[in-house]
Amino acid sequence: MLDALFDLPLWITGPGIVVVMISFGLGGMILVRRRVLPRLHIHVQDSEFAGAMVQSVMVFYGLAVALIAVSVWQTYSDVSTTVSHEAIVLAALYRDVSSYPEPVRAELQGELRDYVQQIIDEAWPLQRHGKVPTAGVAMINDFQKVLTAFEPTTEGQKLLHSETLSAYNKMVEARRLRLDSVQTGLPGVMWVVILVGAIIGLSSTFFFRVEDARLHGVLVTLLATFMALVIFMIFALDRPYRGDLGVTPDPYQLIHDQLMKP
Repeated sequence: MLDALFDLPLWITGPGIVVVMISFGLGGMILVRRRVLPRLHIHVQDSEFAGAMVQSVMVFYGLAVALIAVSVWQTYSDVSTTVSHEAIVLAALYRDVSSYPEPVRAELQGELRDYVQQIIDEAWPLQRHGKVPTAGVAMINDFQKVLTAFEPTTEGQKLLHSETLSAYNKMVEARRLRLDSVQTGLPGVMWVVILVGAIIGLSSTFFFRVEDARLHGVLVTLLATFMALVIFMIFALDRPYRGDLGVTPDPYQLIHDQLMKP
């Protein structure tokens, strides 16, 4: 159920995370000010110690979240590179088979064209929902049967066939990398650190004896908003294929429209 949140539009999840964090911050602040602070005998030395503790908590939390954010962005960038690389290899493979004699050339071109169309129309919608597509396996097998059955007769054909087999192997490797990245995402324990750390860090600001409740509320709101924005950024990029920022099949569509259209 929680996994389905990644499929929601960002204009819903973004404000939702901000509203939840601000509501928790203000609600917790009011509760602590009314029920807890009157029972505590807070002196100047206590406030100094509390301030140092809050700084320590926020430093450690900020460091942890910063490292997680960098890791999430790097993963997202790597997936984008993998997709572009597979499209480039497919384009190179299509150009190689275009130099084969007929009728092998038309058959190999048709197999590749159908495979790229399958990636765009069938595989990508599955990937956007976190599912690993499998329909392309049979198409790859059919392409391989035709390719390996070809017997080159001249030296030029032998060199071309060798290059084509090399490009085919690269395409298979790139496809495998793409499929392996479909379910990429932060493990649950990291999300626990992010969320529980945010609750602890925000809660630690409730225990300052600020005379003006409005000033206290403004400061808590600002901190809650900033923490929510950081969490939202990690959330938006955590699943590379999902959501509004999900990696698109545009590289495949480009080579299909510009290179593979009959």
